[in-house]
Amino acid sequence: MKENQKRRIRYQVACSLDGYIAGPNGEVNWIPDDPGIDFSVLFAQFDTLLMGRRTYEALPLDDPTYGHLYADKELIVFSRTLRPETHPRATIVAELTPTYLEQLRLQPGKDIWLFGGGELFRSLLELGFVDTVELAVAPILLGGGHSFFALPRAPAAPEIARPATVCTVGHRALKLCCDARRRVTTFLHMIFYA
Repeated sequence: MKENQKRRIRYQVACSLDGYIAGPNGEVNWIPDDPGIDFSVLFAQFDTLLMGRRTYEALPLDDPTYGHLYADKELIVFSRTLRPETHPRATIVAELTPTYLEQLRLQPGKDIWLFGGGELFRSLLELGFVDTVELAVAPILLGGGHSFFALPRAPAAPEIARPATVCTVGHRALKLCCDARRRVTTFLHMIFYA
């Protein structure tokens, strides 16, 4: 990392065509198992995963297929209920303040993956601590569940400072990326309300 360069906080998540990141009971089995996606390459972009309690509790840390992906990552969990002494594998943080998030960005290392839930994403976005939004859109309509973003009313005059990029991910998903500091709500309105 160059001097004075901050690590980016990147929200990378799979969502359905209708904007859900999980089903009504938190299920994610609708996400296509795509052999074209190399999860080791994806995880190698990050050395820190920032998540909420529910995402942390669902992590397959001991899974023989996916557990190795988390082995060398710093896991930072925002939770007011988990006790640090009972979760030695993670750093439990009761409050994600702007000061804490800024210090995290200034630490040397790779980018930070805002991993999982929409509530934490919305909180960090409101604080101005989400640098990019990267959606892998699966070709399925869930019709309900956990939305990745509770959209505010559409602005009167949509404006995008930089265009979003679109690329394929593997064979069964589309990835949409935008700079979250540049009018992300306008971009999201264009996706879900156009």
